[in-house]
Amino acid sequence: MHFISEELENYVAQHSQPEPELLAKLNKETHQKILQPRMLSGHFQGRVLSMLSKLIRPKTILEIGTYTGYAALCLAEGLSEEGMLHTIDNNEELVEFQKKYFEASDYKNQIVQHLGNALEIIPTLEQKFDLVFIDADKENYSNYFNMIVPMIHKGGVILSDNVLWSGKILGEVKPNDKSTKALLAYNKLINEDERVETVLLPIRDGLTVTRVK
Repeated sequence: MHFISEELENYVAQHSQPEPELLAKLNKETHQKILQPRMLSGHFQGRVLSMLSKLIRPKTILEIGTYTGYAALCLAEGLSEEGMLHTIDNNEELVEFQKKYFEASDYKNQIVQHLGNALEIIPTLEQKFDLVFIDADKENYSNYFNMIVPMIHKGGVILSDNVLWSGKILGEVKPNDKSTKALLAYNKLINEDERVETVLLPIRDGLTVTRVK
């Protein structure tokens, strides 16, 4: 997922806002104890998520795919004073890990964890959202998008991670590569859907910013 040199990546990180101490600790423990630590948003992308959230100043955030909670804490930095963040994941083994860091943060009373199938949980959230972050199973990206668009306030924003998929979206797609096929379809959908406007940023593994009209 690295499209620029390591030297340039280090320069970018060094000239961006520093990683908060709690997130640095979470980052380190994820790499020490959790499988597939590359799924973590990490310092630079985390600061991008934080900045976007602060610019939007959302009252309600929905995150689809919690992993160890790094991105959730970055997004929570932009919450309005009375704001709430709902985050969904289907990995029961990570719930306590997430909770430990949520409880240690300034946003412990503003984050609600949901365990289970996001496609089943989302319809039960009877509210509208200002900001949504999609970073879960790629095969359901389009399903998540179509489900959440009606649940987003006009002018609200959807952020979608991993949309460049380590560059696989440009190569020949293997017949059994469902994730790449799904992302190709998703990238086409959000670029052509008249309900939204989208820009794809070549940040880390690809991040799209989609605004609901």
